[in-house]
Amino acid sequence: MSVATPSTPAAKTSRWPLERVLFALAGTMVIASVLLAVLVSEWFLLLTAFVGLNQWLYVAVGSCPAAFVIRRVFGVEPGCAR
Repeated sequence: MSVATPSTPAAKTSRWPLERVLFALAGTMVIASVLLAVLVSEWFLLLTAFVGLNQWLYVAVGSCPAAFVIRRVFGVEPGCAR
């Protein structure tokens, strides 16, 4: 059995790039926000607005607080989302 090294194609596709992780995080937060708004309180829709604001911040500036944390804490590198 071989181990994937950084030069093999399997290693390049095994880790998600930062952009894909951010989309997954944003989608999860929006779904959680909607469920909490339906089940608990409509005030949880503010979480959806916050997620949208962070997405626009990423588009305008190229970075957002979530991207900073994910890069520093988890070591996820930016790259081309596939």
